[in-house]
Amino acid sequence: MAHHTVFFLLASITLLVPSVVSLGSTSYNGLAKTPQMGWDNWNAYGCDIDEETLLETAEKMVDFGLRDLGYKYVILDDCWQNVERSPNGSLVANSTKFPNGMKAVADKLHDMGLLFGMYSSAGMYTCAQFPASLGHETLDAQTFADWGVDYLKYDNCYNQGQEGTSKLSFDRYKIMSQALNKTGRPMHYSMCNWGKDYPWNWAQTIANSWRMAGDVYDSFDRPDDRCPCTTYDCQLPGFYCSIMNIIGKVAPIVIMGQPGAWNDMDALEVGNGGMTDDEYKVHFSMWAMIKSPLIMGTNIPKMTASTYSILANPAVIAISQDTAGTPAVRVWNRRADLDEYDQGSTSLWVMALSGGDYAIALLNAGNTDLQMNATLEEIFIDKATTAGGATKGPLPSSKGWDMYDLWANRMDDMTANSVLHGNATINGTVQDTISNSGVVYNATEMSYADGITKNHTALLGVKTSSVDPMGTISAMVPRHGVVLYRLRAHEEGGATKRRDEL
Repeated sequence: MAHHTVFFLLASITLLVPSVVSLGSTSYNGLAKTPQMGWDNWNAYGCDIDEETLLETAEKMVDFGLRDLGYKYVILDDCWQNVERSPNGSLVANSTKFPNGMKAVADKLHDMGLLFGMYSSAGMYTCAQFPASLGHETLDAQTFADWGVDYLKYDNCYNQGQEGTSKLSFDRYKIMSQALNKTGRPMHYSMCNWGKDYPWNWAQTIANSWRMAGDVYDSFDRPDDRCPCTTYDCQLPGFYCSIMNIIGKVAPIVIMGQPGAWNDMDALEVGNGGMTDDEYKVHFSMWAMIKSPLIMGTNIPKMTASTYSILANPAVIAISQDTAGTPAVRVWNRRADLDEYDQGSTSLWVMALSGGDYAIALLNAGNTDLQMNATLEEIFIDKATTAGGATKGPLPSSKGWDMYDLWANRMDDMTANSVLHGNATINGTVQDTISNSGVVYNATEMSYADGITKNHTALLGVKTSSVDPMGTISAMVPRHGVVLYRLRAHEEGGATKRRDEL
């Protein structure tokens, strides 16, 4: 909330890594090997949150199969606190909103197979002006641990001027990082400093994710003076930052995200009503491609079928959770027809996946539907120009590739409504009541990595065509829309590369 290129050598971070993390791990605490998934109340409820709403949301996440798609964290944002600390100095929950206390909330979430996230700020006050944790890190971290908290979102408001250089921000956020580790309880540490002081250059050794820009809002590309920057090099990150504004800012720094430490583009706005269906598909697709955390931010009990079918698309989630941990790179970005906000571009994004697959996004942020083209030479430009290029063997562009549309199996509204209205259940399970295995997936029963290895149809998408060696991929992409493909190479002789079958 707004009122809320440098890689560190392993040798230089060894002393900061807990002993439970093996040498060579890129996660400072062993968590977030893939981007975290869950739900945060702020975008939908703001301060109007209480125990009943939180637990009702959690129950629906289980009933709707969202937990079993990987949405594990239920994150309670600002305004949960009492206005004063207790006589012994510890944080206190608002007893009107949370009459049973935070430990009881955590216990109920854990009983549902979910994880509990909470919020504070690296300042004197939170963004909503409740007591925060600057100077109280050790006590607050232990309080969170005693309550059974699994995740801390740590904001940047009222920070007493302790920013302005990377060292100042690093030192301030490191104190809470060490305090959390000292408790002995694994807690995901989500830094929310809005990209101030370039956290992508230094946060990998102390945090699992860092906000890289100002606060998102529910608009595709409308500029707003409260979000004044259009590049990552920004002294005033602000808020009311559109989806395309944030995508443009993250493009140069995607490579700084890695397993255990991710660029956080802010919580998802999917379902909050400010964008079209195609625009929400762009939002969800690009957050997955760039490996931002997938933290839902809508009213889960009241969401529509179209919202559900976006958030519950396992083929898109699978690229987010791919174990290679490689964010997509923007290969090119071109001007396109301008819309009513004088915005318009097209771009090609490419992500290397585990097992030799790739994902590509053809993103049309222009004002008209467009036939977009991408050559294999463009898609695999990095392979041709780095690390020895063709001297290491045939380039990927010299192969044929099958194209799997990752939105083609999107759940239809009738099926989605049957889930949302209780006519079909998940975990009991949707697989029991919905026969189409291309629609649903349970990552609790089978990991995304195993599902891809076994060619699960819900994860692969629909094979639509193939592209010949040195060929061109062409697709009609709607205005403010995206086409998302998984590419899988042919073996010699033209057969598709095979993996184990279900």
